[in-house]
Amino acid sequence: MPTQSELYQLLADAVLVLHVFVATFVIAGLVLILIGNWRHWSWVNGWWFRIAHLAAIAIVVAESWLGIACPLTTLEVWLREQANIGAYSGGFIEYWFQRLLFYDAPSWAFTLAYSLFGLAVVASWVYFPPGRKAHSPQSRHY
Repeated sequence: MPTQSELYQLLADAVLVLHVFVATFVIAGLVLILIGNWRHWSWVNGWWFRIAHLAAIAIVVAESWLGIACPLTTLEVWLREQANIGAYSGGFIEYWFQRLLFYDAPSWAFTLAYSLFGLAVVASWVYFPPGRKAHSPQSRHY
């Protein structure tokens, strides 16, 4: 049976993994939309996928513009404090997942990057509207 401290650490690790999956969904989602339309994959223009993707990047952009810390980061740090361990210390999985997610840069650089990525997602909505059959740029009719 894990101790309370071990349970908090396990939950913190789970939140970190979830955070990596969300970040991967945001980045890979746009890549899949672009490649999927080029390869005629109709699922990449499905409403649920596209709305979830747009909502995810919209939340990230809004948090950065409003100066709000990501709730997943806040929860993870709190869980690590409850486990009485320093934030971002620990085992192999923690170390590498954190290296993928967190970088040292001024906050404006992240706000700019998130905003530009958000604009790219909006452009994908314009160029490859959700709900339409996947198409490549060459087959687009005006």
